[in-house]
Amino acid sequence: MTGLKRRRVLACGVAVAAMAPFCGLAAAQEDDAARRFGTLPGVMQASLSPDGQRLAFIAPNKGQANDLYVVDIADNSAPRRILRSSGDPEWLYWCRWANDRRLICQVGGVQKYGDELLGFSNIVGVDADGRNPKSLSVRRGRNALGYDLRGGGVIDWLPDQEDSILMTRSHVPEVNRYTSSLITKDAEGLGVDRVDVQSGSVRVVEKPHPDAVEFITDGKGRLRIMGTHPIKGRTDNLSRTLTYLFQPAAGGNWQPLSTVDVLTSDGFDPYTVDAATDRAIGFDKVDGRRAAVARRLDGSGTTETLFAHPHVDVDGLVRVGRDQRVVGVTFATEKRQMVVTDPKVEAMAQALARALGDKQVNFIDASADEKHWLLWVGSDTDAGRYYRYTPAAKELRPLLDERPLLADITLSPVRPIRYASADGTSIPGYLTLPPGRSDAKGLPAIVMPHGGPSARDEWGFDWLAQYLAHKGFAVVQPNFRGSAGYGDEWFVINGFQSWRTAIGDIDDAGRWLLSQGADPARLSIVGWSYGGYAALQSGVVDPGLFKAIVAIAPVTDLEMRKNDSKKYTSERIVRDYIGSGPHVREGSPLRNAAAIRVPVLMVHGTFDQNVDIEQSRAMKRALTAAGGRVELIEYPGLAHSLSDSKSRTEMLTRIAAFLPH
Repeated sequence: MTGLKRRRVLACGVAVAAMAPFCGLAAAQEDDAARRFGTLPGVMQASLSPDGQRLAFIAPNKGQANDLYVVDIADNSAPRRILRSSGDPEWLYWCRWANDRRLICQVGGVQKYGDELLGFSNIVGVDADGRNPKSLSVRRGRNALGYDLRGGGVIDWLPDQEDSILMTRSHVPEVNRYTSSLITKDAEGLGVDRVDVQSGSVRVVEKPHPDAVEFITDGKGRLRIMGTHPIKGRTDNLSRTLTYLFQPAAGGNWQPLSTVDVLTSDGFDPYTVDAATDRAIGFDKVDGRRAAVARRLDGSGTTETLFAHPHVDVDGLVRVGRDQRVVGVTFATEKRQMVVTDPKVEAMAQALARALGDKQVNFIDASADEKHWLLWVGSDTDAGRYYRYTPAAKELRPLLDERPLLADITLSPVRPIRYASADGTSIPGYLTLPPGRSDAKGLPAIVMPHGGPSARDEWGFDWLAQYLAHKGFAVVQPNFRGSAGYGDEWFVINGFQSWRTAIGDIDDAGRWLLSQGADPARLSIVGWSYGGYAALQSGVVDPGLFKAIVAIAPVTDLEMRKNDSKKYTSERIVRDYIGSGPHVREGSPLRNAAAIRVPVLMVHGTFDQNVDIEQSRAMKRALTAAGGRVELIEYPGLAHSLSDSKSRTEMLTRIAAFLPH
């Protein structure tokens, strides 16, 4: 969650630095760098066929449309497009091989119903040649007594039964409107079915439960865990608590396993089941930080810590194979690291490390016999590419570049840094300098806080930071207090209720840049989502520090954010997350717009379900009423991520012309 770019300023004059950002807006034109960095990744998701001989991948088309391609790896043939989504309103989220002949895909999107934006999804199957497309989700009848737009998902690929999958499917009661009979279908909620991927025929495995939101198998076809998220009382509000239940290996009734607070992440959160040891594997807090934990599925509650780190959260499981078994964990210190317990996978990881050097390696998929592996490899200066790895032959075969338009552009190393906050706390972050530069002396500079706030920045390729560095800016991405990944003490309450601490750390990143020699007349702040909120609130707290503010899809008023949630079942969760008290008014840029004294540029998509576009529209009105200089760029039909190459390219161009450089 971030955004931006750079351009010449002398034509506008340099006498009044604060006015310079608006000088070039009218003349802003797309440049080649904006096009290359703004274009969406050429590969959005990929999967290896069970025989290891074909690759399926999703690639963007014009606008929000995207396409599914299949390519034969051995003969280097051209990719064949077998499925297209229009992007208006549906697009492809992911596709994976069910067997060597057929693929399963999730299709979804956002539609406007009256004044509300509602997301929807469906699971579909299609042959590898594009024939026999078939919906596998529950059909939504016109006689339904309500609506549930969840299309479900695949929870077990059943490697030993190549024509079947286990998937969740959502149900809504229906009534026969043409007879005197009452309800004709009373199933309601999320259930689990065994689905034939060719015919679409269904066998019920678990009847729908009204409160169910998740099911977990052991990777071998046995359903073991159900997650429920109940509605509380008459308010139609989701509880703060997720409740997990388990079934014994021999079958039987559902029994209590754990509860998880969705705001604090307290409690055991299961992700998968290890059939060999009859344990659920997931995450829980150990000494105030997330750790990988296993809990026995026998009702005893016996729990074992598999891996904990003394300084950061353990936040990822390494899962491989068609059965998605767990072979290790990942966590991020200065760089993301992987600890592997499986000897075979560890040997592969070591061999790849020797061959590839300082690169990140992600295991994406594998053939059914695990003789071939699909890998993604990248780094801070490498936008990433896909390989097929065959360990026995010691062959690492390049397949596809993720961002081919950047192949001949020199990218900038990302340097982990630490700087002191006002209270002396050491704040971690990342510094990206223009190519060939070793310091920030004399440079225009940008602080780029991440979104969330329950998130963090990591070492690696970042299209926004790299673009800015390419255009001559020094960029700092701070992991301020309120960021996730460093444990409860670092997270404080959260970045909204503890906004003073979070914004203070972000502003101190700007002061650190100045201490490194960056030009104080050309220091700006740019952020996306919570980062956009932080950018605006920084202008309230310290009006003279940053000379320009760019806020992409920002929260601008905390009370409005709570009110926005009232039309959804998440109202109570959002209300508790933001809280009540003086911090709501004091921490809302909209309520304090008169304090912002520098030019503001906002960017927002009109189909944003995360942050309603009215947040930016109201902020523009408030800044205008206070005599501020503000512009709002709206992108019709785009969601929070602005996933459209043309729009991202234009956004980068406009931001570049706006920033003092």
